[in-house]
Amino acid sequence: QVQLAESGGGLVQAGGSLRLSCASSETIFGIVNMNWYRQAPGKQRELVATITSGGSRNYADSVKGRFTISRDNAENTVYLQMNSLKPEDTAVYLCNVRAVTHLIRDYWGQGTQVTVSS
Repeated sequence: QVQLAESGGGLVQAGGSLRLSCASSETIFGIVNMNWYRQAPGKQRELVATITSGGSRNYADSVKGRFTISRDNAENTVYLQMNSLKPEDTAVYLCNVRAVTHLIRDYWGQGTQVTVSS
């Protein structure tokens, strides 16, 4: 059973930076896209950033130019570097891995809290 473990969340002042990590317990086979979502209280879950198996990156408009997603396939890890943080970035950040073979499998981490104070 694949498990995803997130780390790196915390409390930071506006304008600060955090780096989130999400490590898989084992290698995930197939076409593997890795994603970061976030969910703030009372709001819908939002897709923040995606990195495909080929290395293409996409970002939500709200984080473009401030956040960077990257992956280390050898370490089965995806990262989210978050700079120039704003109070509206406050949320639980969740790691998602979608693997496509003859099936589509989704794996989720437990989430890590990011709080940005003004």
